[in-house]
Amino acid sequence: MSAVPETPAAPSRPTVTEREAREVAEAAREQDWRKPSFAKELFLGRFRLDLIHPHPLPADEDVRRGEEFLAKLRDFCETRVDGALIEREARIPDEVINGLKELGALGMKIDTKYGGLGLTQVYYNKALALVGSASPAIGALLSAHQSIGVPQPLKIFGTREQKETFLPRCARTDISAFLLTEPDVGSDPARLATMAVPEGDHYVLDGVKLWTTNGVVADLLVVMARVPKSEGHRGGITAFVVEADSEGVTVENRNAFMGLRGLENGVTRFHRVRVPASHRIGEEGQGLKIALTTLNTGRLSLPAMCVGAGKWCLKIAREWSAEREQWGKPVALHEAVGSKIAFIAATTFALEAVVDLSSQMADENRNDIRIEAALAKLYGSEMAWLMADELVQIRGGRGFETADSLRDRGERAVPAEQMLRDLRINRIFEGSTEIMHLLIAREAVDAHLSVAGDLIDPDKTLGDKARAGANAGVFYAKWLPKLVAGPGQLPGAYGDFKHGIDLSPHLRYVERTSRKLARSTFYAMSRWQGRMETKQGFLGRIVDIGAELFAMSAACVRAELLRGRGDHGREAYQLADAFCRQARLRVEELFGRLWSNTDDLDRKVVKNVLGGSYTWLEDGVIDPSGEGPWIADAAPGPSARENVRRPIR
Repeated sequence: MSAVPETPAAPSRPTVTEREAREVAEAAREQDWRKPSFAKELFLGRFRLDLIHPHPLPADEDVRRGEEFLAKLRDFCETRVDGALIEREARIPDEVINGLKELGALGMKIDTKYGGLGLTQVYYNKALALVGSASPAIGALLSAHQSIGVPQPLKIFGTREQKETFLPRCARTDISAFLLTEPDVGSDPARLATMAVPEGDHYVLDGVKLWTTNGVVADLLVVMARVPKSEGHRGGITAFVVEADSEGVTVENRNAFMGLRGLENGVTRFHRVRVPASHRIGEEGQGLKIALTTLNTGRLSLPAMCVGAGKWCLKIAREWSAEREQWGKPVALHEAVGSKIAFIAATTFALEAVVDLSSQMADENRNDIRIEAALAKLYGSEMAWLMADELVQIRGGRGFETADSLRDRGERAVPAEQMLRDLRINRIFEGSTEIMHLLIAREAVDAHLSVAGDLIDPDKTLGDKARAGANAGVFYAKWLPKLVAGPGQLPGAYGDFKHGIDLSPHLRYVERTSRKLARSTFYAMSRWQGRMETKQGFLGRIVDIGAELFAMSAACVRAELLRGRGDHGREAYQLADAFCRQARLRVEELFGRLWSNTDDLDRKVVKNVLGGSYTWLEDGVIDPSGEGPWIADAAPGPSARENVRRPIR
């Protein structure tokens, strides 16, 4: 066994090339598609409406249990949660967290046999939307605990003993956190520096983790660390469950942010922390795969809270715009304001449709939803931010004023500016928008790379390229002709979506446009070949088009579901129609920017910026930034700081 020195020398952070980093990420991907995927088919030019329509529905018993819990949670939030206090004091009161524990909110997604509530993904998301509207910080705490903390990876990859040991604790008493990011490692885990060195029947952890949501108050941690390859150990990035009160674990800082002021997020240092081998999740080297698989459904929690934000924005916009008058009529009746309200209403409807559809498909486990969940996260975080920004604009100066200030001068304490600040992190959390673009684009072109990847790989031999060429010829000979025509060109197609308001033209548009999207992707691969992965602007627009088409499809299917149930069907059709018309304008703009853009010029400007050619442009200002390194030192070793961990009992 490898010996562990008393004070490890600071290892040099792993040096990896861009190609090596991509290989690490690729190895962590789920390689196979064992179940159908609506979104994957959409990117391939195949509009498989049958995969989402009729809209899947939860079982009656799941609805009963879910609604019962939502009623209890609503009462708790209305009577015991003071969102303004949490914002003011930048902390969730212990009694609130203990109340959530008693309610069972820590175990919403944990099976009843382990003491949890066993809610479906649909009702878990509805609960997060509800509690997140009362306090986004509480929503973040519950989401980080259950969506990416200990319960979810153990549910998928844990042993029976691990589940029996940890899940009952997570269901009722113990808060968990997920620790992957490091001061110099974000979306490039190939450079992960935290080490887990085998020593007998333990591993010894050394390293520093940054932005550990829940880390300040957590009892259990999921930690990603690099196991060195040695005799009997395959090594690689590996996942561990770590007791937060273990000797050598120090929370060195409670971080503060522009929003989510009650977030218990910190910096955690591990110095010679002994972790039993029985606490390893999965095999050595499976850590990133575990993280990515966990996020397949875990990502749905974030857009669920974005749905809640949209609903609140709509409520405030409606009430305020009917009350506030300018030039003799309510501001809502002025077109400049009315268009913003229409955008908020239509987008909230569509975003809820996306989240509910993806969540129900996750519950039924009949579809592969890795792309759908990623699209929901991407689309939800971007659109919620836009809705909140529009609400601030509708509110005018009052939108920029804090709720406390509004209250102090005698007006309703509407926290619009707080909502904007709180939502901003969603475009970064759990994969930034830029990373989500790349992740989804990789999955969207998977079919192409599986048959033609070797053809565009510069490191492959001529023999490999020849075989790839033959395989690609067979695939494209069958696939390309199907992109020429389809149901979207038939006037009567999707006629069952016509009930007073006609949604069938929008579905025909989605079908035609999905084929156009696939043709554009194929043309780009033919044009750029191996350089395709560097065309991040193009890939981002491809993904954004797919997100709009997915949202249009979900909105139409949800409208038809509500109509069939007699549940505000006409109004749902109106909202779906409005959303689809708005989305189509955005799609056409994105298509135009696929081939007409400033991407090449932008790259030249960036090189000049980094080369110092434009430093003269920075003259005339004062930089108020403080002193210090851009990235904090994360060398392993004992902590020299006070432990600010604050367990809640």
